[in-house]
Amino acid sequence: MYFDLIVVGGGAAGFFTAITCAESWKNFGSSEKSVLILEKTSNLLQKVKISGGGRCNVTHDCFEPRALSANYPRGEKALIGPFHRFGAADTVEWFASRGVSLKTEADGRMFPVTDSSQTIVNTLLNAAHAAGVTVHTSEGVTSIVKNEAPTTETARFALETDAGNSYTAANVLIATGGTRSAAGAKLAASLGHELQPATPSLFTFKIKDPRIDGLSGLAVTPAEVSIHHSKLRSAGPVLITHWGLSGPGILKISAWGARELAERDYRFDISVNWLPGLDPTGIIADKRKRDGKRQLSTKSPFAAIPKRFWQRLVAGAGVSDEMTWGQLSKKQTICTCEPADRLRHSRSTARARTRTSSSRAAVFHSTRSTSKPWRASSCPACILPEKLSTWTVSPEVSTSRTHGPTASTPAQTSLLNELTGH
Repeated sequence: MYFDLIVVGGGAAGFFTAITCAESWKNFGSSEKSVLILEKTSNLLQKVKISGGGRCNVTHDCFEPRALSANYPRGEKALIGPFHRFGAADTVEWFASRGVSLKTEADGRMFPVTDSSQTIVNTLLNAAHAAGVTVHTSEGVTSIVKNEAPTTETARFALETDAGNSYTAANVLIATGGTRSAAGAKLAASLGHELQPATPSLFTFKIKDPRIDGLSGLAVTPAEVSIHHSKLRSAGPVLITHWGLSGPGILKISAWGARELAERDYRFDISVNWLPGLDPTGIIADKRKRDGKRQLSTKSPFAAIPKRFWQRLVAGAGVSDEMTWGQLSKKQTICTCEPADRLRHSRSTARARTRTSSSRAAVFHSTRSTSKPWRASSCPACILPEKLSTWTVSPEVSTSRTHGPTASTPAQTSLLNELTGH
């Protein structure tokens, strides 16, 4: 059976391409052109249905192609041209022409006003049907062979499926999404395409540390995350989970650094600034003057830091529960004028272990490491620690392996270092 275009994969990309080609051919008077979608599973557009928590974040409120492409970890320059030809504004117009209105939320994400992904699924299914696209489910492509000497000018490809069917086509589009099953990658490689090896991306950091134990569900918004000895930086909410740290701030930096972190065998230190844009030194100095008799641990002086997390950070700084704000300068020397780049952090050595979980591409075990003691001249406005600690991410290999200090012996660090990661 012959088709002018066969699309392998019944996801969002496959459907949109099939619809666009079928409609374009009709508009140019080639209504006889045929398009087929072959979907391996029995369900179409499943990822569309679950995206955005079941609401489907269709596009983003960023209509300048260069600015939009800058948000992609890889392929930024390559995407500028395509976004000029079809960008976010075109996406909004495409759905509006089919009766679907989108709304923009505070973070720029755009959803259907119905707040239901089924609206988008139905729109794509209806548009495909109206354009005359044929759809076969439960039929996966097992092989694609390019015919170097076709019997006709159009039958350039021969396809075989696991349903026992054979097809020929003038054009083939592989739109199988990621390489979790590697089926699409194998098909592309069989046609001579060179593929980069798959690398985990959008993964969380699994951290074992007494500062966050038992605080699952607490989030700090905003926060800044940086990876030591790297240019990688990200900003966004950071969520404490039962396994470590997650949230947009963590997921974003794992996506941008996917290749780099893989090359480093997932052994790296991170710093978290829990108070970006604020001056904690001034706030702490003010608390010392105004609330000198109040204990530090009774209430967080920062709206972004929940009380329970504040108490952990205070403990991590070596401050006792009984210490008052007025006693702070007496019990500890306070100084933040030492540059952060003078600190030396120990490293963990372990091997990576990846998982195929759809929610976490890789899982890491982490401990805190401490630098060697250091001192600086006394300053009346800052806290100077005897030791500094940081968040160290390293791959998990086994529960028997030792990764630095245990949770029962937290290292002493400065209060300002705990808050700002510096």
